Amino acid sequence: MEINERNTAGETVRALVQRSDRGPEDLTLTAGQRRPVPGPGEYLVRVGAAGVNFADVMQSYGTYGGGPQPPYVAGFEAAGEIVGTGPGIDEPLRPGTRVIGAGPGAFAQYMTMPAAGALPVPSGWSDAEALGLVLNWATALAALKPLGEISPGDTVLVHAAAGGVGQAAVRLARHYGARVIATASPAKHGTVRALGADEVLDARRPDLAAEILRLTGGVDLVLESVGRATFEASLSAARPFTGRVVVFGAASGDAGLSTHDLVFRHRVQLKGLHIGALADAAPALYRSLLTEIEALIACGVYPPGNPRVHPLAAGPDVLRRLAAGRTRGKHALDPWR
Repeated sequence: MEINERNTAGETVRALVQRSDRGPEDLTLTAGQRRPVPGPGEYLVRVGAAGVNFADVMQSYGTYGGGPQPPYVAGFEAAGEIVGTGPGIDEPLRPGTRVIGAGPGAFAQYMTMPAAGALPVPSGWSDAEALGLVLNWATALAALKPLGEISPGDTVLVHAAAGGVGQAAVRLARHYGARVIATASPAKHGTVRALGADEVLDARRPDLAAEILRLTGGVDLVLESVGRATFEASLSAARPFTGRVVVFGAASGDAGLSTHDLVFRHRVQLKGLHIGALADAAPALYRSLLTEIEALIACGVYPPGNPRVHPLAAGPDVLRRLAAGRTRGKHALDPWR
């Protein structure tokens, strides 16, 4: 079944276009971007709110694996209204349905979104409140359960706990009965404690690993998204052999690890996570994560989000502040402002 909105050939839209790999400084607002057309298996979505993620920062510098080559419309997470449907979708959602999902070119008034990863916005939620569902919360849940194998009574170390994934991870780890040790910059400690973290530490302290070991005797699971600045401490703080370290980011830069390290220094279980790759390679597992998230919403563990929403033109500045660690929680862009 193919549904097409009115003929919009040649129509242009407002969008943020990344012109080079020099970072947010070359992310520019244009009103002349061609409106996209949904291909096979895609929806055309009128974007109500676009999520800002650290992956957008990496993409702007050309360091995001498999990312597009400039120039391109930036962004990849959005919520909005289905206004068109490409061919080849089994049981497509109806036009007018509000969905949350990921796809290329989210920092624009319209984007295409793969139907397989699109979920209806929960009833009563705004588009902005739904941001994070298929990325931040799915990443946190994947890191904790299928990869992290969390169990009640475990001790979990969550880095960057004031960020979008970090806040979700703290909430979820507490829900699953774990003790949570979190790291964040000192100004954000109150935010993280309010989420239920048992201890909050400054990730920049030179004795980070020693302090975590003093508090815990070793952690069962580490959620590592910072990279170079915390990676050594993460490996040192994990329990030998049974400790799991799930890596899903490197905000401070890449960190190295040799086979010699794994055999003789850090005898831990190391696992890599990219939620988009997981969705492609293990779709049944990804759908199970979304099903569990829907259950968490129904029982009130996952509340509506409260992102700070900025006009589209503010996107470059938001990305610069995110790169510098000067944000907390979720941020979003409104392409109609």
